[in-house]
Amino acid sequence: MDLHLKNRTALVTGSTKGIGEAIAIELAREGTNVIINGRKQSEVDMVVAEIKRDFPETIPLGVAADLANESDRQNLFDKVPKTDILVNNMGIFQPMNYYDINDETWEKFFHVNVLAGNALSKFYLPKMLDQDFGRIIFIASEEAIMPSGEMPQYSMTKSMNLSLAKSLSKLTVASHVTVNTIMPGSTLTEGVQNMLNDMYQDSDLPKDMWEKDFMKNHRSRSQIQRLIRPVEIGRFTAFVASPDSSSFSGEALRVDGGLVPTIF
Repeated sequence: MDLHLKNRTALVTGSTKGIGEAIAIELAREGTNVIINGRKQSEVDMVVAEIKRDFPETIPLGVAADLANESDRQNLFDKVPKTDILVNNMGIFQPMNYYDINDETWEKFFHVNVLAGNALSKFYLPKMLDQDFGRIIFIASEEAIMPSGEMPQYSMTKSMNLSLAKSLSKLTVASHVTVNTIMPGSTLTEGVQNMLNDMYQDSDLPKDMWEKDFMKNHRSRSQIQRLIRPVEIGRFTAFVASPDSSSFSGEALRVDGGLVPTIF
């Protein structure tokens, strides 16, 4: 299926691994020139090289930057003054007991998961409006509307993503610019794999049963009873980023495997 993304430009933050990398690869598959971002230059270079090899008709660019840092963001703006698509994927998560979370941790999650994406949106949105086309997509989580209680500092920031995206969509009325949020369910990223390792490495449960046990005991509401794969989020995001997704904006789009109950 042609999503009409050839020669578009897309900045995907936090795209050296996991969901972000999968999104960048699927956009490149559609002919999009992707800007890869991560904090480590070596990891950025590796993904850029992979995309150049697999999708030689595209022109990927790499920008190593910690986008929670204002000076690093300015460096990105200097190198990438405009983009057709902005995917605010960068984020951190960590299971934590509520009573162990200090103010410094709350502030760190707020700066990384909310303020960085807000700053990028504030910079690129006016340029999208000037050209009368653009897509801003926040990658949130089902934790935004159904917190598990396992990481309240993370859940709070994902709820903020939904609110911010809705507010920004109000600025795009009657234009061909849309702002949406995608809420993946539990996805088998490197970070989640590390979490599974921490949870089960000292148990007697065979490794090939970790995912099934995690879904049964920690995500029992899931209808698919498996972890979503990053490529599945990547394909969906590519559609939302495309000109074909023109009939909705300000939406919280669920890709959670049926984890969040629907109320009719």
